[in-house]
Amino acid sequence: MLFHSSLRRELSRTFGASLVVLVTIIMTMMLVRTLKQASRGSVNPQEIMLVLGYNVLGNLPTVMALCLFIAIVATLSRMYRDSEMVIWFASGNGLLGMVRPLLRFSWPVLLLIAGLALFAAPWTEGQRQSLRDRYEQRDDLERISPGQFQESADGSKVFFIDRDSTSDLGARNVFIATREPGRETVTSARSGEITTIGDTRYLLLSNGQRLETDSTTASKQVSEFETYGTRVGQALVRGSGQRALRTQATWELLLAPTPAALGELSWRVGLVLAACNFVLIGLAVVNINPRIGRAGNLLFAVFAFNLYYNLVNLGNNWIAGGEASFWAYTLLLHLGVFVGVGLWLLARHLQWSWRDFWPQRPRVELPRAAA
Repeated sequence: MLFHSSLRRELSRTFGASLVVLVTIIMTMMLVRTLKQASRGSVNPQEIMLVLGYNVLGNLPTVMALCLFIAIVATLSRMYRDSEMVIWFASGNGLLGMVRPLLRFSWPVLLLIAGLALFAAPWTEGQRQSLRDRYEQRDDLERISPGQFQESADGSKVFFIDRDSTSDLGARNVFIATREPGRETVTSARSGEITTIGDTRYLLLSNGQRLETDSTTASKQVSEFETYGTRVGQALVRGSGQRALRTQATWELLLAPTPAALGELSWRVGLVLAACNFVLIGLAVVNINPRIGRAGNLLFAVFAFNLYYNLVNLGNNWIAGGEASFWAYTLLLHLGVFVGVGLWLLARHLQWSWRDFWPQRPRVELPRAAA
């Protein structure tokens, strides 16, 4: 049908434009956040673009759901404004007849949202966490940057070398502060050099002094040295432990239905169900009101999306904390919204009004005065 094809074409253009704009905004915000983390030493500066790509891909299901909602609301608002919906109604079709072309356009987007939310998002979160852990567990020597104080992997040492140190194996004006149980040590030297003895790496300092303080007695001991070697600890090896819930696959959450796992599962499933409901909500709420203006429907769409998204996040916290049941909250929220929007669409399709159900007073005709 020509009308259906033109509708899907306009929806595609609006959806694509909204997706480009929102992804650009998200990438800018994520880039600023990633650069801030890199400046603090939480992210490898050489992997900024990779971390940025994982962040954008992890937030893509939410962005696509919002773009789908905006595309439907904007397109239908334009059709109401240009009286195309009047022609649609005059041809004998009701509002429910618009559900079929909207679903024919939306089902590939909804399928992609489901794949990203249920499968791609946990994988990207795991990759991002792996990059962060690998960078935090790097060797102490790899942490040192000229002109900056840098903490070791286990937090027991603080290193500093002169900014003029350009060699990877040698350094000038070396400063090392070490904190051990019952003892604090400050070591400074004119130069230092990295050497490997066996499987262990050492930092050999030359022409320096060492200040050792006893924490219990507060006694101090100062010694000078021509050559002093200190072992540079390897990266802190973490136990395997339990992975974060956001990095676990969906089928793993189903096999271990703990409250925390069900809370994470409710967020993933809820995002997909919310995207499906947004198709019907967009059709139900769009109308032309001259008092509101053209942007009124879009403002309402953003407000409705924000409210629905916050309810999904609230359910995640309640289910994870054991304050709500997974099935009860999921059915109450998403099925309740589906039924409510369905009744709203039916009322608009049949042109019901609240006045039709309100008892009206019988008219009392006054007798006409005689001429």
